Amino acid sequence: MFLKTLSLINYKNFESASFEFDEKINCFVGNNGIGKTNVLDAIYHLSFGKSYFNPISSQNIKHGEDFFVIEGEYQKDGRTEKVICSLKRGQKKVIKRNGKAYDKFSEHIGFLPLVIISPADRDLIIEGSETRRKFVDGVISQSNKQYLTTLINYNKVLSQRNALLKYFSLNHTFDPDTLSVYNDQLDEYGTEIFNTRKEFLNAFIPIFKERYQTISDGNENVSLSYKSQLHDQSLKALLTEHLGKDRALQYTSVGAHKDDLSFEIEGHPIKKFGSQGQQKSFLIALKLAQFDFIKEQAKVSPILLLDDIFDKLDEQRVTHIIGLVNDENFGQLFITDTHPERTENIVKDIHQSYQLFAL
Repeated sequence: MFLKTLSLINYKNFESASFEFDEKINCFVGNNGIGKTNVLDAIYHLSFGKSYFNPISSQNIKHGEDFFVIEGEYQKDGRTEKVICSLKRGQKKVIKRNGKAYDKFSEHIGFLPLVIISPADRDLIIEGSETRRKFVDGVISQSNKQYLTTLINYNKVLSQRNALLKYFSLNHTFDPDTLSVYNDQLDEYGTEIFNTRKEFLNAFIPIFKERYQTISDGNENVSLSYKSQLHDQSLKALLTEHLGKDRALQYTSVGAHKDDLSFEIEGHPIKKFGSQGQQKSFLIALKLAQFDFIKEQAKVSPILLLDDIFDKLDEQRVTHIIGLVNDENFGQLFITDTHPERTENIVKDIHQSYQLFAL
């Protein structure tokens, strides 16, 4: 699978732009602020129906304009697939595949598998647990439609239960029967989510560790573990136990929406004890493991976007990453960099066909 052409209208800083891509390697070079990352984000948009960097859709429309259109033509399984993502101010976003609009965006997820590695990934280390849950859920959802549906249902019931807790507090009332209906549904969906995440991480963690060992030359020990209240108790029992607290807080304080990942290096949190280079290697290993996992599940090489990853990494680690990418296992690759010479030297070493776009 590869992206043949991309055209943008009023997307971020682009009024109108068209690109024809090499099916192996494509590099965007130029100064900061010129739009290199925006091209990658447009490609991400076509896979996920949203921006990787700015989830507020209307803010991706070029200033002073009323709409944006992103159009991509892909070659997949011997067929041409045309995907269009468009948004008009005040209206709902539309995703079309070969002229037919999707009823639900979730139906499109996983059709064009993609992995992005970007400086913004640092949020996985420094931000709260929601960012790490989104990462796990995003990897699983690309190859497991049922999981995505369960997740959507869980979040729907969760917001209904929270609204009910607020209602009880405002009206000084309490109805255990109505609450137990929501508890049963949360328990059903939450248990399924927990079991799927646990199964996924059992498969994912060894892949991640292997990737990190390769990038760091095997000199450092890292660990990744799954933190969940559901390891020790059923969600139903937790909801009963925390009822008093939930009523006081007016929201649900326990469940699968509180799960987290623990990132450690040499037994200590990487957030506090990892150098910039170690943190960056950790994140790249995470994303390359994501690539491996999705490729195995989808039986197709995801498109790989490398946004400005060569800064803050020593030459040895860069060489390792390029060595990994040089493997035949990789499909189409998009790279952004501020140094044209550096990029050209790196891609020449890969011995694959490539295109260089100077923006």
